[in-house]
Parts: sequence; structure tokens; C-alpha cells
Amino acid sequence: MTAETSQTLDRGLRVLKLLADTDHGLTVTELSLKLGVNRTVVYRLLATLEQHALIRRDLGGRARVGLGVLRLGRQVHPLVREAAMPALRSLAEDIGATAHLTLVDGADALAVAVVEPTWTDYHVAYRAGFRHPLDRGAAGKAILAARQHPMTDPGFTLTHGELEAGACGAAAPLLGVTGVEGSVGVVMLADVVPERVGDRVVEAAREVAEALR
Repeated sequence: MTAETSQTLDRGLRVLKLLADTDHGLTVTELSLKLGVNRTVVYRLLATLEQHALIRRDLGGRARVGLGVLRLGRQVHPLVREAAMPALRSLAEDIGATAHLTLVDGADALAVAVVEPTWTDYHVAYRAGFRHPLDRGAAGKAILAARQHPMTDPGFTLTHGELEAGACGAAAPLLGVTGVEGSVGVVMLADVVPERVGDRVVEAAREVAEALR
């Protein structure tokens, strides 16, 4: 540290870097040990960062990077969408269903990229910016499954009628993308999800994860 720098700002940036380097978040105690400061200082840093949506805390008290970090750079969301579009487009055309990339935003699942198939007579209308609770719908439940099984690949999640009557969904979490919690999925009008869709969604999620690393 020099006379021209801010110790508090330096600590806040170090918190963000520490959280960006973990997929599972950190507790106040863990951050305190890593920063070499007491827990009161960490609480104040987290409270300030949380006010700006730069971090979020889950129900267990673990701090994670918040989507406010993405909002700092106006081009970040377009870049994320651009990176995901080839895999989403391929998925939508292959399955004949609306494909989407969904990220965590607080307690919600937020669709940040959507591709609709070009060859079907009808499909589910789904728009970027659509949000819903994490515990409803395949996109959010796939993310929660990854949280519950952080050391394994939870595969895909299937739901029916949870967000729209008559619509079912399949989604798989993004794995191995530091600081990002999300999923890739499809939504379709059907009584059941065709058998091959689950594995195809997992494949697309892996492609998107690779593009975002």
C-alpha cells in the first residue's frame, strides 16, 4: 500500500477477487482468514458490496459474486450472449424448442440469452430478461442441483407446468465457469420431454461453459 491508495478499496477488490476464484462462495470466517482482518471488517465490506449488487449472500451465509459485477461493464452481457449463441442456436434447431442461457440474479433465475427454432410450426415464446424464482422451473432447479452436488455433475433437470401451463423444460447447469452460476435449457409445449433432450441439453451446457472460460 502507498500513500495514494485506499486500504478499504483494496480490501473490497480483494474480496471480489477471492469470490471470483471460487465456485462455491466463501463465509465471513473464510474471508477473514484469507484477508488477515477481523470479521467486523469483513461484514462491513460485504454489506457495502452487497448494496451495489457486487456480491450476494445465499441462505447459508456464503458470499458469492453478484451480477452487479456484470453491470459494471455494459458490454459484458452482450459478450456472454455472443459466446453462448452458437451452442444455443444449434440446440434450438436440433431439438425444435426454445433454448436459453439463464444466470443467477439474487434469488432469481434470469434469462440472458434466448434462441427460438426457425423450422417449427409453434414453440414457446421466451424472452431475454424473463426471471423466475430459482426453485421453480428447470433452469433454476438445475442451478440448485449444482449447488447441492458441487463435486459431481448433476446431469439434467426436467420440469412440467411449473412456469407455464402445458410447457415442460429441461436444463443442465454450467460447470467449471469461475464466478458464474447458470444453466442452459430448453422449454417446449409437450406432455413429456423426449428422451434424447436431456443429454443434448447437457452437451449444450458444456459447450457454453467452454465458450465462457
